Amino acid sequence: MARSGVQYEDVHRVIHQLLQQGEAPAVQKIREVLGTGSFTTISEHLRQWKIERAENRDQAPIQALPDTLQRLTHELWQQAQALAHQGLLHYREEADRQVIDAQKEASDALRQAEDARQRESATANHLTHLQTALEEKSTALTRAEMKRETQSAELEDTGQKLKQLEDLIAQLDKQNQAQAREHQQALKDQATRFETRLAQEEQRHEAAEARLMSLLDSLRQERQALEKQHAKGLAQWERRLKTLEATLAEQRKALEDAKQTQREAEESLARYHERETRQERESQRLREILASRESELAQTRQRWEDAQQRLARVSLPPFTY
Repeated sequence: MARSGVQYEDVHRVIHQLLQQGEAPAVQKIREVLGTGSFTTISEHLRQWKIERAENRDQAPIQALPDTLQRLTHELWQQAQALAHQGLLHYREEADRQVIDAQKEASDALRQAEDARQRESATANHLTHLQTALEEKSTALTRAEMKRETQSAELEDTGQKLKQLEDLIAQLDKQNQAQAREHQQALKDQATRFETRLAQEEQRHEAAEARLMSLLDSLRQERQALEKQHAKGLAQWERRLKTLEATLAEQRKALEDAKQTQREAEESLARYHERETRQERESQRLREILASRESELAQTRQRWEDAQQRLARVSLPPFTY
């Protein structure tokens, strides 16, 4: 249901105005003409108008005119219906296209959001390490700033003492001009020393800031080196895993071959069991072959179990994007 504000009559009037101007009624154009109203409300009124037009488009005009005018009116009515139908098809095609584009944009947005979440999860550990290092450097910087503030307070106290000395010099100026000049020169020298000390402190502060920036650059370089080392280690583990998988496949094949050989030996033993007396030597040789195959099978099983244990103990690095 449309909300209070723009009424259906207002939208209906603007639609007829746009049709008289030869323009297609759209939500944006209707809102520009009205100067107010929400897109939802205008869209609902426009849909209601389209429904009413669809219900009344097949009704013939009132036939209270002469035959000639009625025929002419009927022809114009049919042409208008054809044009309206073409316009409606155009609007439907345009709406379908916009819906498809919107669905595609929504799918792309969801995929991009999922990629962003994965990248955020992959960089969370790196950011945590960097944040810890940055906090340590920030603590060092805070201590340096506290030291600088203490020195500034000392300088301010010294300035106050300097002012007191200047007042004392002004009071004693008439009594002893020479002593006043000596005191003034001493005070100037002291002020010079304080200015020099202040300049040195500022230089140390700038040097501390430069060292901090250098440490930050070093941390960035270390992070890049760790990322490269991690990628290299991951590639090595992947190659090693492929090698282990290939070895495991070969061992499995050897185990299958050994089993097949054992089955063949057992079948041979069963076939020649009745002729055991006449072929004792052959039977003994077959037993030896069987024992050798069983030993090889046990060794193969042992190697396979060892490979599985080594593969289980392999600590693979976490997968990152």
